[in-house]
Amino acid sequence: MGDGLDRREVLQGAAAMGVSGVLGAGQAGSRAPAVFVSHGSPMVALDSDDYPKALKTFGDGAAAARALVVVSAHWETEGEVRVTTSATPPLIYDFYGFPEPLYRLKYAAPGAPALAGDVVARLKEAGLPAVADAERGLDHGAWVPLLHAFPDAKLPVVQVSMPLGASPAQVARMGEVMRPLRAQGVLLMGSGGIVHNLRRLNFQEKNASVEPWAQAFDGWVAQKLMARDFSGLQQWLDAPNARLAHPRAEHLMPLYFALGAALPEDRLTPVFEGFHHGTLSMRSFALRA
Repeated sequence: MGDGLDRREVLQGAAAMGVSGVLGAGQAGSRAPAVFVSHGSPMVALDSDDYPKALKTFGDGAAAARALVVVSAHWETEGEVRVTTSATPPLIYDFYGFPEPLYRLKYAAPGAPALAGDVVARLKEAGLPAVADAERGLDHGAWVPLLHAFPDAKLPVVQVSMPLGASPAQVARMGEVMRPLRAQGVLLMGSGGIVHNLRRLNFQEKNASVEPWAQAFDGWVAQKLMARDFSGLQQWLDAPNARLAHPRAEHLMPLYFALGAALPEDRLTPVFEGFHHGTLSMRSFALRA
């Protein structure tokens, strides 16, 4: 690693000193937010319209953040939760058939091996099997929104997988376990989508009229969020058009990571509201004290 320590020593050191020793002391009273972003199509990475601008506004307002832990819809693992420990995580271009400029984009954010070790230790202590993953990089659910929110790529990034087939309560528990990291300046981000059915997208028209069924599901989520009915949100199959909105639930699950990281005093503030391609909800919000 270039500093005379092997990976095992770094992880052991992180567990011993805690994340405050890794990142340094934060400002008194500062706490990084938790955030959920609907990351949309990979083409968002090349956009410069209202959604990327909203992400940039959020990033500019997250001055307390000194590192990021991201749970993305695009990394599910069987067995243990996996945590990236690379000091220089590569980008994963996990999409096909898109324009060539998209595959040339770079986001050279550093990793945070010691923070990753702290995350592994916290998950294990909470009874959630977790292992370090030194090979895996950042998928587009992580790097595309970060490209706009933190374009200078200076904040260290750790990505954490979701258990394959996890329930909302299981993913929320992961957020609860990592919630104390916010006081250390670690921004916790869930990245997925409030409505996500690729078979029902209008690929030809990004600004197509919103389909009523998609609007109804998105509205149900919005009402639950504003009422802070986070437990009610876990019963998402009771929502109108639930299985049409999510044939598989992997894009909804990161929502519960962000909600699990919430504090009672947090204010829920919109980051963006709207749709792309007629059915793809881009609803994103932050939780901050």
